Amino acid sequence: MTINYVTRGVCSRQISIEVTNGVIDSVKFLGGCHGNTQGISALVKGMKVEDAISRLEGIDCGGRGTSCPDQLAKALKQAL
Repeated sequence: MTINYVTRGVCSRQISIEVTNGVIDSVKFLGGCHGNTQGISALVKGMKVEDAISRLEGIDCGGRGTSCPDQLAKALKQAL
């Protein structure tokens, strides 16, 4: 399954996610802080969707009420 999620309230503009059988195969952010988004992508690769959501959901960036990890959690909820 491929998910293309348009982000809201963060520097990145879109997240593309590949999920197979409930496991994250790859994550690519368009825009955002390149080093941070690469790190997030590497950390969640091979992780179960539910586990990634529980770890990332609710993380805040600079008082925005969301963050790139939080937006990734919102995108992953589409895979459930």
